[in-house]
Amino acid sequence: MKTQLYVPRFYRENKPLPGSRSSFNVLCRDTDLWIAADPKLEPLARAKVLELRKELESYIARRHEFLTSLEPLPDDGSAPGIVREMISAARPAGVGPMAAVAGAVAEAVGRELLEFTSEAIVENGGDIFLKTTGSFLTGVFAGDSPFSGKIGYEVETNGQPVGLCTSSGTVGHSLSFGRADAVTILSRTAALADAFATAVGNIVKAKSDIEAGLDYARDHKEIRGCGIIVGDGIGLYGNLRLVRL
Repeated sequence: MKTQLYVPRFYRENKPLPGSRSSFNVLCRDTDLWIAADPKLEPLARAKVLELRKELESYIARRHEFLTSLEPLPDDGSAPGIVREMISAARPAGVGPMAAVAGAVAEAVGRELLEFTSEAIVENGGDIFLKTTGSFLTGVFAGDSPFSGKIGYEVETNGQPVGLCTSSGTVGHSLSFGRADAVTILSRTAALADAFATAVGNIVKAKSDIEAGLDYARDHKEIRGCGIIVGDGIGLYGNLRLVRL
């Protein structure tokens, strides 16, 4: 992984804390996590981030194509778990494994915390792993769209862990071949949600492509919900409920 300058997560400034949960941040070079969980778990989360980064950086040093490929790669039974999770998630989405990195890291940290707590939310640059009771509401940052910061998505998790990830072709440094202001995907894992957010985002190059993006989502059973924002256009599919903030 290349060392990058720290990018402030300014969209967090107005993020309401879910319920009465405490929260903390874990920052390690270009990895910046916002975590809603008992602050006593911060050392555990930090140690897990360091472990994951070491595994990814060591693997990339041996297999540089893992970093650069824009297409799925074959499984590698000798790879660390985080690498295999990314390869597996990227395959059905038809993208390179690095498209799943933020979601995969968020989930790996969240799963580690769930060994010691019943609920946790881990957000990594707009990609979220969560396990909570009841519903979960997150706002949507969509660049210059008039919907940005004014709407959110509510998700009923039924106490099950899920991934809720957002990709953008107009905001941030993530690679996208589309021009969507925000594509949000709900899936059973954060790695899958992250990979499919990239895949749908690549399809949507204009407001007229929103329906094509939703059709793609409908055709993939891994996608439980999809929200697409392009300028003043918005499309919704599946288990995401649109909420005015």
